[in-house]
Amino acid sequence: MSTNTVVPLRRRSNGYHTNGVAFNGMENIVKKTDDCYTNGNGGVERSKASFLTWTMRDAVYVARYHWIPCFFAVGVLFFMGVEYTLQMVPAKSEPFDIGFVATRSLNRVLASSPDLNTLLAALNTVFVAMQTTYIVWTWLMEGRPRATISACFMFTCRGILGYSTQLPLPQDFLGSGVDFPVGNVSFFLFYSGHVAGSMIASLDMRRMQRLRLAMLFDILNILQSIRLLGTRGHYTIDLAVGVGAGILFDSLAGKYEEMMSKRHNLANGFSLISKDSLVN
Repeated sequence: MSTNTVVPLRRRSNGYHTNGVAFNGMENIVKKTDDCYTNGNGGVERSKASFLTWTMRDAVYVARYHWIPCFFAVGVLFFMGVEYTLQMVPAKSEPFDIGFVATRSLNRVLASSPDLNTLLAALNTVFVAMQTTYIVWTWLMEGRPRATISACFMFTCRGILGYSTQLPLPQDFLGSGVDFPVGNVSFFLFYSGHVAGSMIASLDMRRMQRLRLAMLFDILNILQSIRLLGTRGHYTIDLAVGVGAGILFDSLAGKYEEMMSKRHNLANGFSLISKDSLVN
């Protein structure tokens, strides 16, 4: 019979947790088995379905101390209602984008001021160069390849997804020859490499306690996102997924480093064992 330790969400005064996990006083965490619970006194109790033990007190506790999951649970219900009652966008119509609606006035200003559009595009290209330089610097100069590995993961995945689903260029798109990629060349809309690359750099800065530099990159990332919406260079979903992609691939790069480190240590261990056995 297999045995697992169950970590509770809360304690109740009668010594039992809401999902049937018992406590001996405040210290002993019980062992949960496939069929029963063994309490701290050596007694055995049959397991119950978790919801059968819920009380109003439990609900108040969860709402108070786990309000973030509760908030998203309400969000699930809300957007289920929105999704199932929403009028779909007709096939021949332009996609609806709330970011385009919010930046409509900025789009008009940039459309009427080509020089301002070019200036902002050039500044954005400088920012892209800054994040690229930082990511490569961490590998070549500091010997920390995680950010570079993350960027390689991210841009490869972006290329696969961007080619797999090629979204139409927004109708009011405002291009510039100095915008990255420079030269008015084609590019993938989904997802934003600008935003994802900036997130990767910012996360690495926070790991290294370069908090002011990370805050600067975050502010510039927000400004470039507003500009990309204003020029119709990306849809809102491209930017949102770009943030998630930066976080995801930074995490995957960290797991890759950890895996390779363990493999390297294991190989060295086998090598040492082999040498010791030969010496002895």
